[in-house]
Amino acid sequence: MSYLLDTNVAWRRIRKNDPRHADVKSAIDALVQAGEQVYVTAQNLVEFRAVATRPESANGLGFTSAEAITAASEIEALFDLLPETPAIYPQWRTLVDQYAVCGKQVHDTRLVAVMLVHGVTHMLTLNGTDFRRFPGITVIEP
Repeated sequence: MSYLLDTNVAWRRIRKNDPRHADVKSAIDALVQAGEQVYVTAQNLVEFRAVATRPESANGLGFTSAEAITAASEIEALFDLLPETPAIYPQWRTLVDQYAVCGKQVHDTRLVAVMLVHGVTHMLTLNGTDFRRFPGITVIEP
């Protein structure tokens, strides 16, 4: 099987002082040990950069640009990156139209579109309810 990491899982894997780090690390380690493919997308890294460099007072991590670069490089080193392809946008558009997706959920829907285009079957996330509406993927929470 293949797994895409939600952004909230990917950054918690490298942030050792996060309360969910141990759960996330254990879940990812178990997948890797079982021989599963674990991926991130360019979107994960874009979303991570936004969260990482936003002040803690605004629900961010408060990283400097240099700290965000280092952390993003760690994520890139740990996980395979699914390529951006022209097929992703039409798949995303179909999903947001079909499921009447609004607001911040459009970003999650794009992750689902990437999964469907690349045949990735499972999503590892801390926000399972954001993804359960979409058929064709299996949502796993650590």
